[in-house]
This record gives sequence, structure tokens and C-alpha cells, in this order.
Amino acid sequence: MSGILSNPNDMMEPRKKRKRTWPTIEARPGVVLRHRTTGHVGSIVSFAGHQVTIRDKNNREHRLPVAAGAFSYKGQTVTLVRPAASAAATQFTASGSIKEEKTKARQAIGSRILVEGLHDAELVEKVWGADLRGEGVVVLPLHGADDLAAEVASFSPSDNRRLGILLDHLVSNTKESYIAATVNNPHVLITGHEYVDVWQAIRPQVIGIKAWPQIPKGTDWKTGIKEFLGFKGETGVLWKHLLSQVSSYRDLEPSLVGAVEQLIDFVAPPPQE
Repeated sequence: MSGILSNPNDMMEPRKKRKRTWPTIEARPGVVLRHRTTGHVGSIVSFAGHQVTIRDKNNREHRLPVAAGAFSYKGQTVTLVRPAASAAATQFTASGSIKEEKTKARQAIGSRILVEGLHDAELVEKVWGADLRGEGVVVLPLHGADDLAAEVASFSPSDNRRLGILLDHLVSNTKESYIAATVNNPHVLITGHEYVDVWQAIRPQVIGIKAWPQIPKGTDWKTGIKEFLGFKGETGVLWKHLLSQVSSYRDLEPSLVGAVEQLIDFVAPPPQE
């Protein structure tokens, strides 16, 4: 028996500090993380020794030391561990999250994620649907972002009613970049990818081509893609085929994966302590 009631001399013994621990996550390629010290956000490329390499949305690679609690995953501090030889015992969602035993959807919260169109919404739902339902977050298509400032104003964002927005072609000096600059609200986060259309965020190898073609200016982008692929049917039918080839985040470009993960982290309720 030990403690201050057993022996007065126990009070003179140094108190042992409890070593802090965090949940562990396997460092599997494609998993999107944030390095808590540097702030780097990216998807895992490789894990070797005591270092992990992540690739950010600008395709820059960062080699970072692996230490307890050094990274955050979906807003939660974690410790990276080497991937097991077999992951048969662990089930993952299409987004790479660990699948919960109970998959009951949470009641919808006030926060929302807005995407430009229906195709964007369908792609996000296919890969991140389980995560979004678990967090109670609804994704809605804007059907165009030209009136983004008005959409944001009508939503009335607040601390408990956050708004995440995903834009296509969000690079410097594009129409989308100027549209994004019209929104200045601490309860709104705008992210995006560099592609003209969300179709391009599907890795070309997934649909059996070496690279997405460059469509000449003046030609409707989707029409040009149909001609390149030799597809004679309706655009919607082609999209359904492309979408069917996507099974997980691994089939998507890292810039889109990182952008969506940031939005989910931003709008999702904080984890319960």
C-alpha cells in the first residue's frame, strides 16, 4: 500500500509525471495531415525511419520528423505509427478515415459546405460522404460562384454557423480568385484546386489516360473532353462513368483532397473532450 496515509515518508518521494499520449494513426500514403509545429498541410507520400514525407497542395514535399503528438488529423492531435503489414482488421472509409462501428448519421448542424456545381457535390459525397454524415455537415451546390458574396451574406455565417466554400480554378489572377477576394468573414473559409473543372481532379490514370488534354480557348471545356475521349453521348452520362471509376481519395489529386479536408475541419464541430 502506498500514499500519504500509509507512511509519512511517502510524502518525500518525488511525484511521477504521467506521460501524455495521443491516439495513433497509421502513416498510409494519401492520408492528409497537418504538422503542428510548422503548419504544413499535405498528404503522406512516404514513411521511412523516423521521418514522414508529405506533399502539399502546391506539390511541394516536406520531410518531417515523427514524434508523439506531432501531427493533427481531422482536427485531432495524433501520433503517427508505421503502417501494419495488413490492414484487414481495420476498416477505412473512402476518404481514408477509420470507419466507425456505428455509422448512424448525426443530425445536420448549422454549418455548410458550398461547392460550385452538382458534379463537385457528387464527387465530394462519394469520397467524404461517410465523414460528412458523421459530422452532420451538408454539402450544397452553388450552380456557379458569380454571386458568391451575396450567397455568403444571405447565409449569415457565425461561430456556430460556419461556411466552407470549394472553388474550381482557384489560382492567382483568375476569375475565381477575384470572386474569393470579395468575401472577408472570419466564419467563412474558401479553398480550392487549380483545375478548370473538378473532372480534372480525378487522376488521369484512373480513367485510362496519361494526362488531361489542354482544351483550346473558346471551346467549351467539357465538349473538348468528350471529343478527346471520343465520347458521343450526353455529358451527364460521361460524368457518371468517370465518377464510377473513383473509389477513394487515392484516385484524386492531392490539391482537391487537401482542400476538402481543410473545409471539413473548419466547419465540423470541435471534438468532444
